[in-house]
Amino acid sequence: MDLRIGSIKVLLKAEVVQTSGAATITIIIDKRPHEITILRITSDEIEFIMDNKYHRAKIIQSETHETRLLVDGQPVAIKKHPMLQEILKKSLSAEERGEGGDKDIKSQIPGRVVNILAQIGTPVKKGDPIVILESMKMQVAVKAHKDGNIRLIKVNQGATVARYDVIASLE
Repeated sequence: MDLRIGSIKVLLKAEVVQTSGAATITIIIDKRPHEITILRITSDEIEFIMDNKYHRAKIIQSETHETRLLVDGQPVAIKKHPMLQEILKKSLSAEERGEGGDKDIKSQIPGRVVNILAQIGTPVKKGDPIVILESMKMQVAVKAHKDGNIRLIKVNQGATVARYDVIASLE
């Protein structure tokens, strides 16, 4: 695969060198290894952790030879194996593919994340605030819809979210 990031003119070489159960992939980008854990793939979005940092990639255009993404707001073009997304998607469970859903805490409104109140492993009760969003100069709490422990926080402070975006997941 070849990667082009933003306005950088140089193509970076990338190669998937190992896949292991639980949606974990080792990829070499420009001769440096990176561990990627795929959290969720939908038809227009990929959520993953790379080198212990959460990322969200919105798929802007996907053709057989190239996919254009916005990764954390940064444009990326990937010249790829034509079946790469399908291969990766098959390695996930139904819940990891976003087909489980009951454990997801979603935003009710579009907005900007101004505060993250919960942490991974934090026990929460139904109605506890998880994240504070700002929209139209108002702050709104995104609350847990049921009791549980926070398994994953899927947003970063300052990030922009759309309505129904997954903010966090419960165990």
